[in-house]
Amino acid sequence: MGSLGGQRSYTIDTTAENLWGKKIPDAAFSLYLFDKNKTRIGEGWISLSNIGVGETVKFQVSVGTSGQPVALEVVPRTLPRELQGTLPPRTVSVTVNSIPQGAALKLDGVDAGTTPKMVQVGVGKHMLEFSKEGFNAGRFPLEIGPDDASGGSVSYELGTSAHDTIELRDGSVLSGDLETVSATEVVIRLGGNL
Repeated sequence: MGSLGGQRSYTIDTTAENLWGKKIPDAAFSLYLFDKNKTRIGEGWISLSNIGVGETVKFQVSVGTSGQPVALEVVPRTLPRELQGTLPPRTVSVTVNSIPQGAALKLDGVDAGTTPKMVQVGVGKHMLEFSKEGFNAGRFPLEIGPDDASGGSVSYELGTSAHDTIELRDGSVLSGDLETVSATEVVIRLGGNL
């Protein structure tokens, strides 16, 4: 391990074994490192070629990071055509948050919980929907690329409060829709009543 201005480089001893029933002519993988907060802090890559059935190869991978890695993820980049489709579809974890927090979240129309929430999303286009009492609901398109790694986050600012807030002299606060203001009275609509 070396260090240069907050950047560290690690050399990782790696062993790969061909468990697939055929020779692998070429395959490439991305190697992602994450810190304790599941934030991606570094990456490297692995390229393999001409690995026979059951063959094991040992090699070293160099990875640069910007923090203390605690987790590692290996993601296929290019695989032989015969191997494509044999791996489960790739998903990445994304932390979805809202301002303010505590909004109901839907991912592609399905309830996903309350923000902040970590969700698993596959490669492709997705729609995040946010709703919270007293705020205008919102939609946010999210696209995951084939090389995206887990550890990202999305934050959506909900629209302004759906109601006006009026503070009275005695300190009490009313939330409703302001209708008129004059020198002597304020008219607001609360629950449909003036």
